[in-house]
Amino acid sequence: MRALKIASYTLTNALGRGRDATLTALREQRGGLRPNDFGTDGPTTWIGRVDGIESQALDGPFSVYDCRNNRLAALALGADGFEADCAALRARVGADRIGVFVGTSTSGIEQTERAYRARPDSDAPLPDWYDYAHTHDMFSLADFVRTRLALRGPAMTVSTACSSSAKVFATAWRHIETGLCDAAVVGGVDSLCRMTLHGFDALQLVSSAPCRPADVDRDGISIGEAAAFALLEPAGREDNGTPCILGYGESNDAYHMSSPAPDGRGAAEAMRAALRRAALQAADIDFVHLHGTATPANDAAEDRAVHAIFGPRTPCASTKGWTGHTLGAAGASNALIAAMCVEQGLMPGSLNTTSVDPQLVCRVLTEGKATPVARIMSNAFGFGGSNACLIVGYPT
Repeated sequence: MRALKIASYTLTNALGRGRDATLTALREQRGGLRPNDFGTDGPTTWIGRVDGIESQALDGPFSVYDCRNNRLAALALGADGFEADCAALRARVGADRIGVFVGTSTSGIEQTERAYRARPDSDAPLPDWYDYAHTHDMFSLADFVRTRLALRGPAMTVSTACSSSAKVFATAWRHIETGLCDAAVVGGVDSLCRMTLHGFDALQLVSSAPCRPADVDRDGISIGEAAAFALLEPAGREDNGTPCILGYGESNDAYHMSSPAPDGRGAAEAMRAALRRAALQAADIDFVHLHGTATPANDAAEDRAVHAIFGPRTPCASTKGWTGHTLGAAGASNALIAAMCVEQGLMPGSLNTTSVDPQLVCRVLTEGKATPVARIMSNAFGFGGSNACLIVGYPT
C-alpha cells in the first residue's frame, strides 16, 4: 500500500499534555497512574486521569460541545502545534479535502451520567442544559474536531471498543486512496466515566493495583483517559525521514463478546494482513507495541498471536502501565507512541512488570532502552473480537 506520512501528531494522557510529557515519562520510567479519585463511589482501583479537564470548559461557538470527552479532545488539539499544522494544510489543499476520522468507545457518556444525577428524582426529566447530539452522540466527537479545525471533508466516528482509534487509520487510508480526500486528521479520545469504571469492575477485569502487563501476578486493567491525533498525508520520496503508516490489518475473532479467542488466531491474522499490505516480513519489524491490557486472558492470547508471527526473539512491551488502558483512544495512542519511539530511538519496557509470566513465550521487555527502531507493529484489540494492527515506521 502507499504509505501515509504522519505529518503532525499530538498526545495527551495521564503522563501530561503534549508529546514531550509522554517522552519524558517514558525515559524516566515514571508512570501516570493514581488511586481512583474519580467520584466517591469506587471502585477500588488505579486510573490514568488527565489533570485540568474540569477547569477547561469549552466556550464561545464550541460551548454546545462542552463535555469531558470534547474538553479532552480540545486539550490535545491545542498541544504540539497541531492546530497550526492543520491550518497550514487547510490553506494548502482546502478544507473540503481533509477528512476527519476519530475513534471512541463511550464518547461523552459522562455528560449523560451528570444529567441523570442532576435530576431531583428518578421520574424527573433530564435537565434543560443536557445536549445529547453535541456531547454524548458518537458523532459529536468527529463533529467537534471538524468544527474546531474548520474542516469540511468527510467525517466519521468509529466505535469498535478498544480497536476504534486504530481502525481510523485504515479508514483514512481508504478515503485517501479512493480520492474522497487528500489528507486526514485521525485520532482517538476516550474519557473517564462511571459506566466504564463500574462496568469493567463488574466484569472483574480491573486491578486494585497499577496494572502489570504480562506479569505472572497480573490481575486486570487500570482504566485511563487520553486523546491522540495525527495528520496523515500520502508520503513522497522526500519523506524518508518522517514516520509513516506503512500497513494496516483488521480482523475479527468471531469468538466471544468480551473474551479474545484463546489461540490468538484473529489477532495473528490482523498482524499478517498488516505485513502483507506493507510488503514486509516479520523480520523487518524491530519492536511490537503490545495491546497488553494486563488481564490474564488478553495477554495470553496476544502472546500466542505475536509468537506465531514473530517467534520468541522480537522485543515487545505494553505501555498500559504508564497511561492505563485508554479504551477507544488506545489504538491511536499506541500508534503515535510508536511513531515517537521511531523518531527518538526508544523501546519502552512494560512498566510495573517485575516477573514475566513463564507461560508467555514472547520476549517481553521490562525495562526500556535507547536503540534505533525503524518499524513497529502496534496492536489494538477490542471487545467483540475486533482486531486492528498498524505498522509505523520508515519506508524501505
